[in-house]
Amino acid sequence: MKRVVTGLMAGMLATVSLTLAAQDLDAFAERVSEFTLDNGLHFIVVERPVAPVATFVTFVNVGGVDEPVNNTGVAHIFEHMAFKGSSRIGTNDHEAEQQALQRMDDAYRAWLAESYSSAPDQSRLDLLWQTFEQWQTQAGSYIKSEEFSQIIEREGGVGLNAFTSADATGYFYSLPQNKAELWFFLEAERFMDPVFREFYVEKDVIMEERRMRTDSNPQGRLLEEFLSVAYSAHPYRNPVIGWSSDITATTIADTQRFFETYYVPSNMTIAIAGDVKTEDMRALAEKYFAAMPAAPHPPAVKTIEPAQRGERRFVIEEQSQPLFIAGYKTVAAGHPDAAALEMLSHILSAGRTSRLYQRMVQDEQLALGVQALTGFPGSRFPSLFVTFAVPNMGVSLASVEQVINEEIEKAKQGDIHQEELDRAVTNARAGVVRGLNSNMGLALGLAQAHAQRGDWREAFAYLEDLEAVTLADLQRVAQQYLVPSNRTVGMISNSSVQQE
Repeated sequence: MKRVVTGLMAGMLATVSLTLAAQDLDAFAERVSEFTLDNGLHFIVVERPVAPVATFVTFVNVGGVDEPVNNTGVAHIFEHMAFKGSSRIGTNDHEAEQQALQRMDDAYRAWLAESYSSAPDQSRLDLLWQTFEQWQTQAGSYIKSEEFSQIIEREGGVGLNAFTSADATGYFYSLPQNKAELWFFLEAERFMDPVFREFYVEKDVIMEERRMRTDSNPQGRLLEEFLSVAYSAHPYRNPVIGWSSDITATTIADTQRFFETYYVPSNMTIAIAGDVKTEDMRALAEKYFAAMPAAPHPPAVKTIEPAQRGERRFVIEEQSQPLFIAGYKTVAAGHPDAAALEMLSHILSAGRTSRLYQRMVQDEQLALGVQALTGFPGSRFPSLFVTFAVPNMGVSLASVEQVINEEIEKAKQGDIHQEELDRAVTNARAGVVRGLNSNMGLALGLAQAHAQRGDWREAFAYLEDLEAVTLADLQRVAQQYLVPSNRTVGMISNSSVQQE
């Protein structure tokens, strides 16, 4: 299953009969209904009877940015647990399993405490680990493996998946229209009564995922180092998958606390798109989710990244493909300047007609690839405008940086033409249509808009913001944000590679 992702808030809405070139919000709104249960759980329903299927999305407004100290990666760990079933799904003896899981976690926490002591006793560590493994084996004997996913597949479900990002966690799949009640039953099971079975087995899986994607991956190593240098205080500096020591330190008890704090009705949005009726979905929502207890809204991230005092640079020296990255502190998604910064990134690197691609890849052949993007690593809080490049063989990192800086300087001087901006807006609109002309795109987009911007209609306002960007806006944001004192530059340098 897809597990950790980072990315930007995409444009949101499209249907077969409704294009973004000529939207009628009132007409579209007739297809969209929303309601909130007494406990605070919000539902959005898009009636779209194109085919007898429906897509269901549970969007939780919690990601890596919300994790407590010592437990980075816990949002991703719980995402794994959400596929393990409940007290009624995935076990042949829940009571015995729970006792074994508790004993297992007790032994692991005792092992951790001893390992963190000033003078760990190796014989005690060995004994505690042996006890932990015994209870883990015992707990495993009660498991009906993969029962949750097998039920979905048996009933015609497709696309069962999830993601964890810096900003959010999402769960989604599609079912035949006449299986809607099954989705409500299963979703209520896993978010009202989750069982943390195979917890430490999954942590081993996650640790291996980290080794593959970060520790053994030059790009992963560069991105992790880059964020830790770019951010001094804000939790965007932490990797979504977690620091290795924190993955080791996180227990079932830690993950349970995280779940109880953030997986509360007011912090969750459920969106449904497809051949469904709103009144039927409301009835099922009341039947299966009304019993979910209301709870205090989760604590907000209060850390504010301090103003950067000057350019930051680092170089990783290793025998691998040289890489270049630079990022400038900018704004969150809801800021008035976000749209202009996004259009500037499109003009610089989106597609073969973009400035950086034409110059660096096509004409001067300086790079194998180049990209500029906004909203990294997330967009709920002030984030980064990033440029990333892979130099061609024999091309120095200094040459790559110089050309990128020259193109940014042109933007500051107002050297962008109206046809470039028009093309960027058109491409952005077309990308929305391609990506979201589906039940999945609609459900995910609406849920995200509601959860992070307060209303699904903000999706339309976002697109209008893009279309309202002017050449003067592009020059202004380039001059305001893309300045050396606001920049972090990182490189992987291979000194054995011949450079010009």
